[in-house]
Amino acid sequence: MRLHMVFKLMISCVGAFLLAALCPAAQTPASVLLVLEKNGNQLDIIDPMTLKIVAKAPAGQDPHEVIASADGRLAFISNYGGPQSILRTISVVDLVDRKALPVIDLGALRGAHGLDFAGGELYFTAETNKVIGRYDPATQKIDWVLGTGQDRTHMVWVAPNLDQIVTSNVSSATIGIIEQVVLANGGFGPPPGGNGGGGLGPPPGGPPPSGGTQTTWEVTNVPVGRGSEGFDVSPDGKEIWAANAQDGTVSIIDFAGKKVIRTLPISVRGANRLKFTLDGKLVLISILGAGGPGGPPSAADLVVLDAASRKEVKQLKLGGSAAGILIGPDGSHAYVAVTGANKVAVVDLKSLSVTNEIAPLGQPDGMAWATRK
Repeated sequence: MRLHMVFKLMISCVGAFLLAALCPAAQTPASVLLVLEKNGNQLDIIDPMTLKIVAKAPAGQDPHEVIASADGRLAFISNYGGPQSILRTISVVDLVDRKALPVIDLGALRGAHGLDFAGGELYFTAETNKVIGRYDPATQKIDWVLGTGQDRTHMVWVAPNLDQIVTSNVSSATIGIIEQVVLANGGFGPPPGGNGGGGLGPPPGGPPPSGGTQTTWEVTNVPVGRGSEGFDVSPDGKEIWAANAQDGTVSIIDFAGKKVIRTLPISVRGANRLKFTLDGKLVLISILGAGGPGGPPSAADLVVLDAASRKEVKQLKLGGSAAGILIGPDGSHAYVAVTGANKVAVVDLKSLSVTNEIAPLGQPDGMAWATRK
């Protein structure tokens, strides 16, 4: 009888142990909202249904931007440190086990900021070095670097087919359009009329066999307004909109023509991020500094433009400086990091009103979605 009781106790303990081990994974939704808290250097993993934080993980020093891998299992976080940063890491978080993994050491590259994930690899900007780079999680190596020659290459966007890259270059007041092209003359020079670019073709490989083609990268830097930082590519791929923080304007670029076709005034300065809605009808611009220290109390924190008419639709006061903008997967809501008010505001994109918030948070900024596959 006594032995039977001991056996039951052992089974109970083993069951409890297994349950405790399984619970963390079971409690993490398949689709999560990722929010960086700069004050605290941490990543929040948030259930988008309840808007509750289900887990936190270390995000490294001065975290600014975050992106998830295509399978939703890893989060990559840029450790910025400013335009002349000495920081040389990108932090990594396992979203399944909800823990920090070893950092990516960028070696000689410093000041990682903008991030995108495409083709199974991580693209990043390194402001201090004036470059963009690419990291392969499979080999755990940086396998490609391209110099922009621009000051404060800040944000980056990569086309799904990997042959176009866009960057914002804040201090140079340009938007960089970087395109993969086929070299003429068997790879001995740029195509007629091109400006070269001095980039490296995508590894692996090497020189093509005799008679084959070779590719390189052609860089075109389009002049825009001062302080061009936040930008987005329209869902139809025809236009690039860039918010010029110091001028209080938005530059609209013809992507194919690589030139500004219109400059729009906006009613406030200090634009930080710009984002299209999924249907391409609206453009949201967050205002950093408005409504907080150093900004006029009456200023808006979020400006909404109509993409077709190019006119302002609405201004929203969110209670503090606004930074990161993220559109929900179904396109019905936008999530705006209100850094100055230590919260994320949830904006209904039909009524253009705040319907909820995630608070309190410590200076939220970069955000991303992760959907586990």
